[in-house]
Amino acid sequence: MNCKIIKIVSYLLSGLVTLIFVGTGCMKFTGGEQSAQMAALVGGETILYILGGLQLLFALLFWIPRTAIVGFLLMACYMAGAMATHLVIKESFVPQTAIETLIWIAGFVRFPELSQRFCSCSCNK
Repeated sequence: MNCKIIKIVSYLLSGLVTLIFVGTGCMKFTGGEQSAQMAALVGGETILYILGGLQLLFALLFWIPRTAIVGFLLMACYMAGAMATHLVIKESFVPQTAIETLIWIAGFVRFPELSQRFCSCSCNK
């Protein structure tokens, strides 16, 4: 594939993941009925604010080139925790799984060294 196309796809996927994280992080600060229900499940509004702050921090780290891989890994871990939380409270975790998958796809496209590490096909003779 053309290098320019890969770069465009990388930025589009990264932008989508960041938009999701910033949007859901901001929703944790704005309140509303859904936030009140979520606060009751996770242990209060303070915890909800901390989670929202973490989401915003991870999105920022993901966009700084020097810390992008750390941001990517933290986003992936955050969503894995969200999936586990929804699994424990017996709610659907399909949206979190879709976001997690999108994070990993964005990571593999944006950081080719990850795919080389995970999918190394070295044939030593």
